[in-house]
Amino acid sequence: MAHPIIIMGVSGSGKTTIGHLVADRLGKTFLDADDFHPEENKTKMASGIPLNDDDRLPWLQTLKEQLISTPGVVLACSALKASYRFILDPNHAYSWIYLDGSKELIFERLKKRAGHYMKENLLDSQFKTLEVPADALKISIDQHPDEIVSVILKSLKP
Repeated sequence: MAHPIIIMGVSGSGKTTIGHLVADRLGKTFLDADDFHPEENKTKMASGIPLNDDDRLPWLQTLKEQLISTPGVVLACSALKASYRFILDPNHAYSWIYLDGSKELIFERLKKRAGHYMKENLLDSQFKTLEVPADALKISIDQHPDEIVSVILKSLKP
């Protein structure tokens, strides 16, 4: 499979964990969109200030370049709005996986996460920004990561 796979959802939904597992099982390169945020964005989020569309645009453009230059990559990316997904995938050619979970479950996960600039106090802004994709494989995060990955891999088969 040469086209990218994008694992999306709000912060704390498990994108990085699931993305790593999918990439490993498929022998693909894994990229985490968080690694491509400019320092200004990380500082803003670490200070509890939500990003706006102007903050996200250069980041999304960088991610789009990565998707084009790395065939078959698995990308973990929030991609919360339809307009962000269109920037990344204007031809609707990629496989999109939406990790869906309750705010309560994700809040508990974020409280336990250490060393990440995205804190639980920004979760409300993530859910307010989220436009649930109609054309992505929607998977509940209320199951073990191996089960989630199994569903994803089955969905990718021709």
